[in-house]
Amino acid sequence: MQQFFLPELQPDCDFASFSKEESRHITKVLRKQPQDVLVLTDGKGNQYHGLLEILNSKSCGVRITKVIPVTADPYKLHIAIAPTKNMDRLEWFVEKATEIGIHQITPILCHRSERKTIKYERLHKIAVSAMKQSMGAYLPQINPLTTFDDAVQKAQGMCAIAHCHDSQKDLLKSIENTHKKIHIFIGPEGDFTDEEIAFALSNSFIAVSLGHKRLRTETAALTACQTVSILHS
Repeated sequence: MQQFFLPELQPDCDFASFSKEESRHITKVLRKQPQDVLVLTDGKGNQYHGLLEILNSKSCGVRITKVIPVTADPYKLHIAIAPTKNMDRLEWFVEKATEIGIHQITPILCHRSERKTIKYERLHKIAVSAMKQSMGAYLPQINPLTTFDDAVQKAQGMCAIAHCHDSQKDLLKSIENTHKKIHIFIGPEGDFTDEEIAFALSNSFIAVSLGHKRLRTETAALTACQTVSILHS
């Protein structure tokens, strides 16, 4: 069953209308029929079941019959990641992390960053698509590109920086399931500089390892995401 995303939905809604683009998709591609059951989400933790009542290629409408609150994760995971030179690899991370479960993503500008711009709207669209496909009910927040120093100073909860030096602790052993806010920094392909690592540690971060192999940026970020998800499952 396919899920639709309507961010304007509220739990007290009894009827919802689709955009022209989504209506055309419903009629021409999915070929839905009147009274077909549709599943929708507001991206804020609610799923809605409804019956398709208005059906045309310009404006479809659904009568809401049931609202189902979806239990939130017992933790909040925030990944700060240096955008990859190849944008496809960052987009891949956003897609897969949304499927697994992530709450915030902040692209960070580091000293060795190979990419200094991002396409925010594109990343948001990918996150929406991944949430719909995986039948999720929580859309992760994607923040604007920010500097490493600013991101470090704004970080909250259990804060960790993953790097390739030899003095880190294993991430799985560093995180306790009592940690409700988890903020993990993933650096560029050239790794964080010594100065960046020292700055993070001086701001109460811990240094962590994601294993013995050297991982690509997007692989490291997804590994961190999966590790936290498994620990709290």
